Amino acid sequence: MSESRSKKTNKTAVDIDNLGLEMGNKPPQALDVEEAVLGSMLLEPSSVDLAMEELKPNCFYDPRHKMIFEAISALVNDHAPIDIVTVSNKLKQNGNLEAVGGAVVLANLSEKVGSAAHLEYHLKILKQKTIQRELISASYAILKDSFDDSVDVDDLIDMAQSKIYDAIQSNVRKELQDIGSVINNVIQDIQEAQTSTGLSGVPSGYVSIDRITQGWQKSDLIILAARPSVGKTAFALNIARNAAVDHNMPVAVFSLEMSATQLAKRLVVSETGLSADKIKGASKLEDYEWEQLEYKIKALSKAAFYIDDTPGLPLMEFRTKAKNLVKNKGVRLIIVDYLQLMQGPTELRGMREQEVAAISRTLKATAKELDVPIIALSQLSRQAVQRTGGTGKPQLSDLRESGSIEQDADMVIFIHRPDYIGLSDNPEDKEKTQIIIAKHRNGETTDIDMVFKSDRVRFMEMDEALDSIASTMPMDSAMNPEFE
Repeated sequence: MSESRSKKTNKTAVDIDNLGLEMGNKPPQALDVEEAVLGSMLLEPSSVDLAMEELKPNCFYDPRHKMIFEAISALVNDHAPIDIVTVSNKLKQNGNLEAVGGAVVLANLSEKVGSAAHLEYHLKILKQKTIQRELISASYAILKDSFDDSVDVDDLIDMAQSKIYDAIQSNVRKELQDIGSVINNVIQDIQEAQTSTGLSGVPSGYVSIDRITQGWQKSDLIILAARPSVGKTAFALNIARNAAVDHNMPVAVFSLEMSATQLAKRLVVSETGLSADKIKGASKLEDYEWEQLEYKIKALSKAAFYIDDTPGLPLMEFRTKAKNLVKNKGVRLIIVDYLQLMQGPTELRGMREQEVAAISRTLKATAKELDVPIIALSQLSRQAVQRTGGTGKPQLSDLRESGSIEQDADMVIFIHRPDYIGLSDNPEDKEKTQIIIAKHRNGETTDIDMVFKSDRVRFMEMDEALDSIASTMPMDSAMNPEFE
């Protein structure tokens, strides 16, 4: 094979070779094992299926072996039989037969097989060598870019995390589980649910929502969507506060839009019932209000409530931080505010729909991997407002920038305020809000009526709102028939 062709087919190996020469080490490889695997595939049809499931072309260090594996893969895709003759013909069609050494090389490979029974062990060795080589290549690329002053540090960190993660994940396969063991786990979960009097997931703090969801379930991706300024962040903070303060469950909020201080001020307004103007300093607090503030925020200030306000948070950095929070802080619920402000993979920048799709896939994969619910806030497109007729309720098709958001989500929740988008002029509807569960993979969909007290940055259930009104009414007014 020509030198240029060799470099083209084994670019990664060339980089590793150069690094190996610099360090005085040979790149991780097992050429004899590669030959044994290919020989097994040429002789045993069952070996082909197993190897195709476990290996990729880059698992072969020798470029000739890689070509042979690619030829076998092409035959499998064409549903053609695998033997020395068919593989030779495929290599000849691709112009690679001479490059691998001719048909005699294939015959020699079939003679080097000791036993196809050893194939699983051989596959494991090749996967280990592949991971080693890819980690070396990733480390080498990171090292080169780290010496380059023109590379932005944030991009460098994002690239480094992506390369290391890809090197590991691309070669890790989840083992199959037989239905019996899965059923045993299901029975165990059912038994625990029968003996438990509480919810099976993280409580939202709202009875009407928890009745439908049984709490936010482990490994679920929940999309909370609405138009700007409708109350997405306020609702998410209410949920986070209820879990952390009322149920002592550690919660993490990744705020890409607002600073940690701004979020904390919103929480203080909601917790104390003081006006936002007073918390912001537009008007002064009275002495008794200072006492009220200090008393009411005691529980909040001691809660396991973690805020990360990194703007434009890169996807891989989010994964790393989320893993550390779950592992080291015991976080039970993660909130991302909001999805469209995250930075997707560098190679997808400029292709917005694909970037958003990659973000939603990664959020779902992270929820599944960490076994915690992730609530991701999302913007709705203007179609939700511009749609004529009907009630103006948002629809799943209104999710902005990518259909993958709906596809990846286990649950999609909309916040709908008719008065806010001009669908109601009735003063009594000013605070009325609907929480619309539009998609629920493991339960029912429904609309839940609530009240949003914007001055207190707080969502309330209908009966709680009525109790709140009654508690602020003078006693003689409450007894007056006019108020009945």
